[in-house]
Amino acid sequence: MTLDPKKTKSIQKEMITACIQLADLGFLAGIGGNLAVRVDETYMVVTPSASDYYTMKPEDLCVLRIDNLQMVEGTKQPTTESGIHASFFKKRPNINVSLHTHQPLASAITLLGKDLELREKETKERLGDRLIMVSYAPSGTSFLVRAFQSKISDKSNGYLLKNHGIVCGAKDLKSAIRSASLIEKEASEFLRHSIQNHTNQNRLSSRVLKQINTIFLSARHT
Repeated sequence: MTLDPKKTKSIQKEMITACIQLADLGFLAGIGGNLAVRVDETYMVVTPSASDYYTMKPEDLCVLRIDNLQMVEGTKQPTTESGIHASFFKKRPNINVSLHTHQPLASAITLLGKDLELREKETKERLGDRLIMVSYAPSGTSFLVRAFQSKISDKSNGYLLKNHGIVCGAKDLKSAIRSASLIEKEASEFLRHSIQNHTNQNRLSSRVLKQINTIFLSARHT
């Protein structure tokens, strides 16, 4: 299939806007995290490796073949997690956006090494009943790609990469950003309940308790 330049340029511009939104939310911190958008069944656009999201330009984004990750456009190196995004697109033809974030509270959940059951109605409608845990493998390696591939399910659009971050899929960029925000709220509620149920709060000062509640309240309104 021939690459549609007009469609590709439009996607690149939309991705820049989305990356800035995600960075403002604290989900793409520094140069961490990455984003991919399907152009068609053959091509995808991905963010470049180790690039600052606030200075990134549309032409910095890389166009790759989904089947073999061959770069057909771009002046920088594509994200090292391109294999994860391509795997998502190949196994889930209804997914057009693959987002990998290092958002703080959800990333903390990945240290637990287990699936996260989702509670809110909207979150479950967008992502499924749970976020599936993907076993640990070093970032940017074929081992991580294979670990992720083995967990991809038609029933889930959200995944926890152990000791790393999250991956979520969506039909468009707006939905992907919303899903990431909902995941952070779910993580916030899970951690808050865990602290309340397993911590002797009488041993915590009122100042510390206030700080904890402020953090979780902020996440709920992200």
